[in-house]
Amino acid sequence: MFDFDVAYLGSGHSCWHGALTLKAAGKKVVLMDHDLPGGTCTNYGCDAKILLDGPFEFLEGLQRYENVCVDHAGTIDWKKLMAYKKQQLGQFSEAIPALLKRFGIDFIRERGKLIDAHTIQVGDKTITAENIVLGVGQRNARLNVPGQEYLHGSREFLDIEEMPEHLICIGAGIISMEFASMALTLGKKVTFFEFMPRALTAYPEKYVSKLVAKMSAQGADFHFNEAVCGVEKTENGYKVMAKSGLCVEGDYVLDATGRVVNYEDLGLEELGIPASRRGIEVDDHLRTCVQNIYVSGDAIDKKIPRLTPTAEFESNYIASQILGVSDAPICYPAVPNLVFTLPRIAQVGVTVDEAEKCPDVYRVVSVPYGSKNEWIDNRELDIDMTFIIDKDGHLAGAAIYGSEAGTWIDFLTLVINQKLTGANLRNMIFAFPTQTYMIVSTLCTLLSPAN
Repeated sequence: MFDFDVAYLGSGHSCWHGALTLKAAGKKVVLMDHDLPGGTCTNYGCDAKILLDGPFEFLEGLQRYENVCVDHAGTIDWKKLMAYKKQQLGQFSEAIPALLKRFGIDFIRERGKLIDAHTIQVGDKTITAENIVLGVGQRNARLNVPGQEYLHGSREFLDIEEMPEHLICIGAGIISMEFASMALTLGKKVTFFEFMPRALTAYPEKYVSKLVAKMSAQGADFHFNEAVCGVEKTENGYKVMAKSGLCVEGDYVLDATGRVVNYEDLGLEELGIPASRRGIEVDDHLRTCVQNIYVSGDAIDKKIPRLTPTAEFESNYIASQILGVSDAPICYPAVPNLVFTLPRIAQVGVTVDEAEKCPDVYRVVSVPYGSKNEWIDNRELDIDMTFIIDKDGHLAGAAIYGSEAGTWIDFLTLVINQKLTGANLRNMIFAFPTQTYMIVSTLCTLLSPAN
């Protein structure tokens, strides 16, 4: 007899979604976490970023109307915005355990460690569970160079009281590009050191180049093919040095060189479960080599994007496996992913690079949406969309550059996953005049049998 039917190591989206399903089905469930309840996204990741991003998005929109009908678009008080963020999100650390309790789910504020296939050490006691789910997530990587103690990760940046006058970003990936977009809008200086030959390597180069050009015009300096070799404290801030001899001095250094899985000290090695900084190895049912121990979310060694929605999807999948609803291998639908820069870059499904390598399978269509629809796209003239159509006439992928890319990519994900045709879309009625309506009109033509 076990203490619990299912025990979760972690309390983020990779855990609590499935936990609620299991509890509703009558299972006895426990979550344990030594960090803030709710995990990274809820406390110092996605939620914090999108809350802080909100006024910047509105300001960008207003600025497009300057010299047309807006005299002055206004300013953002970062200190007040940060206070608002802390007031809003600071409630979660108490609200989440209370919510779990209301649903009848136990929560232990300790880190769990596996003793055997069914036993977990939690603080000074042990508990047993028939099934165990590891949703231990990731943490910021720390660049191993002299002066690494002066580096800050995304968690720290999302809590700063004052925006740095000169932000130095090591890495030009999603995190640093998003943070830099806000800093540049506030009129701050930003310098990037990037080991790769360009920024945001997973996204279409055409759109990334547009974003880099915009940020450069705002005052960003991009240094590509540069390997940082050290950081020093100076009288007025910090100096970042590259192997090439390049040195830049600023007053805050963001280490955005990636994230690593929290696989250490979990008892995995003792149970023979393979794991590394990349993640914990699982089969196509998200099980480790110990069949009653599953892994969910960012902790999985996988190629699927590590995103909150995929963590939720995996959490619900594992719950269905434990309940015996299905024994099928996990099958991911098209996964949209989005960079919350100003403007956004989004993509889903088959990428532009993949499609261009297979011209006999895919047709790539680029649409200069902004220049064609100024009257309805809020004067955002540089919006651009790329659609990838497969040989059967279905939408297989899409990429977007524009402030509303998040909303549009969600709609296009539905079109892809449901294999909607032009005829399907013509049989639906959409609100007019809206930006979505214009996208549907474009798709109806592209997905037409004549094409």
